[in-house]
Amino acid sequence: MTKRQNRMVLVALLLSGAVLAITLLLQALGSNTNYFYSPTEVAEGKAPIGKNFRLGGLVAKGSVVRKDMLVSFDVTDNKNKFTIEYTGILPDLFREGQGIITTGSLVGETFIATEVLAKHDENYMPPEVADALEKSKK
Repeated sequence: MTKRQNRMVLVALLLSGAVLAITLLLQALGSNTNYFYSPTEVAEGKAPIGKNFRLGGLVAKGSVVRKDMLVSFDVTDNKNKFTIEYTGILPDLFREGQGIITTGSLVGETFIATEVLAKHDENYMPPEVADALEKSKK
């Protein structure tokens, strides 16, 4: 092979390696994203079944049921509500009427949460929850 052919092979290998690296990076990033859905979007069937996503809204009043470490509660966007089950210790700021975001997956008609996040002060509401509540008012 001549010098020119060697350079062409090297350039082709470098380009192939770069394309492979970018493809693997995009696949890794795509599989680790958690999209946010409101209870209305979940009720409309827009949320993925069997995959992790984020569900948020306000904890419905009178919906919190505790049994040992299992907690069941409803989250609402003032249009629809959805039942969430969580096993573990809830954040100290968790209470009825408060904005929260949960991470987990949909199993049948119940959202099984692996993480529950609550607002950190009286004036804060997660942007996704605020947007969902604003959309439900329209």
